[in-house]
Amino acid sequence: MSITQQYLLDSYRARLRGEPEPPAPGRHELGLVREVRDYRRFRAVLAGRPAHGRLRRTLTHRLGTLARRLRPRARAL
Repeated sequence: MSITQQYLLDSYRARLRGEPEPPAPGRHELGLVREVRDYRRFRAVLAGRPAHGRLRRTLTHRLGTLARRLRPRARAL
């Protein structure tokens, strides 16, 4: 059963019982992503690490390391 089918079934049951309908699938995903981001920043501050910019700095470091490995080296005569 897909998410949409389950939602429609739950909505139908809620209408029959006079209960409020459940939220539509995907409605609260953006809020959840924000909460997870805020929680990770909070945990970083408690651990004494920078609260933001860590991902970009890590990617820049890793890409720089990879670029140095792939760069051709000058040959000594």
